[in-house]
Formats: sequence, structure tokens, C-alpha cells
Amino acid sequence: MTGSTTILASEDLSAFGQDPWWLVMIKAVLIFVVLVLLTLFNIWFERRVVARMQHRPGPNVHGPFGLLQSLADGVKLALKEDIIPKAADKVVYLLAPVVAVIPAFLAFAVIPFGPVVDVPFTDRVTPLQLTDMPVAVLFILAIASIGIYGIVLGGWSSGSTYSLLGGLRSSAQMISYEVAMGLALVAVFLYAGSMSTSEIVRAQEELWFGLILIPSFVIYMIAMVGETNRAPFDLPEAEGELVGGFHTEYSSLKFALFYLAEYINMATVSALATTLFLGGWQAPYPLGGPIWEGANEGFWPVLWFLGKVVAFIFVFIWLRGTLPRLRYDQFMRFGWKRLIPIALVWIVAVATIRSISTSDGFDRTYLLAAIAVIAVLFVGLFFFGSDEEAAEEPAADVGADADGHDFDAFAGGYPVPPMSSATPTRAKER
Repeated sequence: MTGSTTILASEDLSAFGQDPWWLVMIKAVLIFVVLVLLTLFNIWFERRVVARMQHRPGPNVHGPFGLLQSLADGVKLALKEDIIPKAADKVVYLLAPVVAVIPAFLAFAVIPFGPVVDVPFTDRVTPLQLTDMPVAVLFILAIASIGIYGIVLGGWSSGSTYSLLGGLRSSAQMISYEVAMGLALVAVFLYAGSMSTSEIVRAQEELWFGLILIPSFVIYMIAMVGETNRAPFDLPEAEGELVGGFHTEYSSLKFALFYLAEYINMATVSALATTLFLGGWQAPYPLGGPIWEGANEGFWPVLWFLGKVVAFIFVFIWLRGTLPRLRYDQFMRFGWKRLIPIALVWIVAVATIRSISTSDGFDRTYLLAAIAVIAVLFVGLFFFGSDEEAAEEPAADVGADADGHDFDAFAGGYPVPPMSSATPTRAKER
């Protein structure tokens, strides 16, 4: 391997399927170990970052900088009493966490961690990727959809109303935002000309898709937060309404599996965003270009890839420590009435621009100007929408309390009882 150009040229789908069984097993075990260690790091990282945002030290006792705190929490979960509710469907109740966590691991089978490298102590070369296929991105979306079954079945099999409502709310949320996520990826397929993850990474050798497809990038980032049920979209786990959501009745290792699935799903959507929009394992432009010719050689690409994934994880943590939780109807309305229509319009615009740009005699300056105008329009639609939500609010229901003061039951946008000092006279008579 003499340079990044040679590596990129040698990497195609024919490089996959040639590894012996022992090399495939080593890759699979390494992916498993990396994801488990990354989960432990992400839990510690989230607690430390949120603590700094709130002017607290965070975990700093167990191990250097508190790094062993996540491991201690995992051991504590494993040693907790394992409780199964009497009303639970035991078979489904036990299988639901497994159904939720296995797809989270399988999605990383087609994520490229790096280019083709030499296998130590052998004369073989292999890509730093378990496998690839012409429809690898669709495989990731399909596998992620299977994880929804684990969540809804876990809520249903618990025999609890709160768990059932949390499972239904979570499945509706994930399905809704998977539609927007899939539409955001269509523009990437149009520009890359392939759904293979390794081919998409190679297509970004000159320019990352996150720069030329900014609306798709923004839509994907919003959808990936909703897809993973993270704050401010962690509505299935709204403590004031549904206690813990779909996993309210789970404890010990079964709860730990749901916890593990959530953090691995965060890493999955972050790795997919890195692969599709930020050049995958390729070094940032100044380093990968004339400054350092060996930036994409050896195992350096693994560090670039993990660094980009951790940057997305930081965005998840930043949102959790900054934004308040949305109301559920606002969140669903935003997904169906804003995000999906905007994604559809953007797909039509990208297809038109792509068709014009491939024709002969077209000045790319006009193409870039058109992309800039469309991006500005999308920003306007996101932040300066119409007032249809205000028009949809129900009419105010004004009543009088015991002291004769008026109160509006719909002042907050939905019916709420009055405060204790403003109890209606009719309620007191009852």
C-alpha cells in the first residue's frame, strides 16, 4: 500500500467473501468487543459531559478518571434480583430483550472501519469490514426495523398498562422517523450511484456528502435522534407519564440488554452517518490531501472513523443536556407534517440537479448556487413555519373557580385541571 489512492482503487465488492472462516470469526469477535467497550465508554462519557454542563465532577472515583464506573454499574445490574411479573408472558418476556439487542450488533456487519490492510503474521490482505453487499444500507435499515419488535413485545408481554403504552409509543415513534431517515439517504444513493457502504465511502474521496447534501444531513441527524428514543425525543420513557416506558417491568440482565441495545443503536446511527455523510474512515481533507500522504494507510483510518463516531455521540449528549422534552403530539406532527414532506421535496430537487449536472455543457457554478438557495429555503421551512399549529388548537374552555376568577382549561394547548386554588364550583359540589 503506497498511498490512499491505491487503497481506494483496490477496494471493491470483489474483495469480500475471500476470507477464511477463522478470519471472519476474528472480525466478528473484534466488532463485538469494540461495541461493548464503546458502550461502556459512551455511558461514562455521557455522565462526565452532562456533569460538566451542570458544574458537577461526574464519576471520578472508580478507576482513572472514573472510567471503571460503567463496568461497576454493569456488574451491579448482573447481580440484582431477577424478577418476572406474574401477569407476564414468560417466553416473550424473556425473548424481547434478546430480539432488541441482536439487531444492534448485526447492523455493524456492513460498516467499513477502514480500507484493505495486511493481516499480521500472514500474507493475506483483507478489508476492515466484516462483509459488504450491493444493498448494504438497506440491510442496516431492515435490521434496525427488527429491533422495534423487541421493544413492542417487551412492553406487551410485561402485563403492565404503562409498559404496553410505552412500547406502542416507542414503536410508533421509531417507525415514523425511520421513514424520514430512509428518505434522507436517497440523495446519497443518487450521488454515490450505489447502496454499498464501501462504495459510498469511496465516492466521497474528493468531497464529503455532508457538505453537498446539507439538507439530507440535517434531516438524518434529526431522524436518528428520534429513531434512538434519545432526549429531547425520549418520549417512550417519560417518567411523569409512563414511568420507565416499555422496560418498566424489567430488571437485572434483561434490563441491561435493553440498556445495551439503546447505546449500541446510538453507535449504529452515528457510524452510518459517518459512513454516508462524513467520508467514513477517510481522514479530514487537509490531512488526507497534500499535508499527510499516509493519513489513510494502516490502522489510522480506524482512528478517524472512531473519532467521527464519538463526535456524533457527543451531539447526542449535548442535546440531552440542553433541550427539554417535547410533547408527544408535537413530536409526531413534526415528523409527519414537516420532516417527511421536506425530505420528499429535497429528493426531487436532488434528482433534478443530479440529472442536469451529468449532462454536457452545464456550468457547475449554477449547480452550487441552486443547492445554496434550496438549503436556505429548507432552513426557512424548519425555523419559520406557518402558524397552522396555532390554528389547530382547540377553542378555549373558560370557566369560573370558587372565587369567581376565570381560568382557561386549554391555555397550555391541551385540557388540564385547574390548580388547587382554582377548583371549579361544580367540582366542589360533587
